[in-house]
Amino acid sequence: MRRNMRIMIVSDAWFPQTNGVVNTLAQTAAWLVRFGHEVKIIAPRDFRTFPCPSYPEIRIAVRPMAGLARRIALFRPQALHIATEGPLGLAARRYCLRRGWRFTTSYHTQFPQYLKSRWPIPLWLSYAALRRFHAAAQRCMVSTPSVEGELRQRGFRNLVRWRRGVDTELFRPRSKEFLQLPRPIAAYVGRVAVEKNVDAFLRMPWRGAKIVIGDGPERARLELQHPEAVYAGFRFGEDLAAHLAAADVLVFPSLTDTFGLVNLEAMACGVPVAAYPVTGPIDVVEDGVTGALDTDLGSAAERALTLDPRACRARALQSSWDACTREFEANLVACRPGPRTRGAAERVGLERAA
Repeated sequence: MRRNMRIMIVSDAWFPQTNGVVNTLAQTAAWLVRFGHEVKIIAPRDFRTFPCPSYPEIRIAVRPMAGLARRIALFRPQALHIATEGPLGLAARRYCLRRGWRFTTSYHTQFPQYLKSRWPIPLWLSYAALRRFHAAAQRCMVSTPSVEGELRQRGFRNLVRWRRGVDTELFRPRSKEFLQLPRPIAAYVGRVAVEKNVDAFLRMPWRGAKIVIGDGPERARLELQHPEAVYAGFRFGEDLAAHLAAADVLVFPSLTDTFGLVNLEAMACGVPVAAYPVTGPIDVVEDGVTGALDTDLGSAAERALTLDPRACRARALQSSWDACTREFEANLVACRPGPRTRGAAERVGLERAA
């Protein structure tokens, strides 16, 4: 059994943001505490911030280096994980490199595609910056085989797997009567932002109701252009689970996600998924069993309606947060350098950090 550790996670994405990255980190931190570790999250809430251009809901830390260094010194982490490539992630990376500390990172978001959707930044340039950022880590954790394959093709070399989990007690089959809308109900759940391609969901032909569960900078425009849809805003906890379970199909229109945690949450509710056959969904959705993958999103949604909800639930039950957090735990490395002769024992549980 691995001994208890002081684990620091540095992330530019944290509450009050609502997205898959925040949910993943929050669940992972909670399970690490259950395992007996002491966990410290460093997030924008700890610093002076300003709103992210084009996405004001996201707050960016201003000159965080000094404050971050103080927090690291006070906590004295034995393992340090950098979850994002923003100002906090960059500051933590710099801190570790200056001191010769080992650390791990994770690749959550297709930032090159996100940036290109907003500004004319070439993909090769964005990937070069990300490759340099993650190359300094002992390990860069990725969620799926397709993401790993894509990054390896782009020159990433230190990749290891860290799957995503789902709370199958919260997300479970429930009464469909919770939503009093024309059937069948197609739901979108997530940020209402340009990179999520919500337009494709709202444009697809559909014979029932559409509901958008979430919020973001694109909501006002979409409400004007597609007033026939129901816009429920952000929902949380039991309320979110009840909304999702009452749908007949979850439509996941994103072309840029590395995973799409909501796909697992829908399956746990017995709701099949309709998505494009792209990175993320192709590793989560089994076509013809737990969902439908098609370049025609409307056709995928119609086909998903014919699938067995019990198969969806069975697939989700294989992805517990317990198992996924153990995977994260096993990928961690001790912060401070140890003797060269013990290079094979870098894993946190196999050597005692200074």
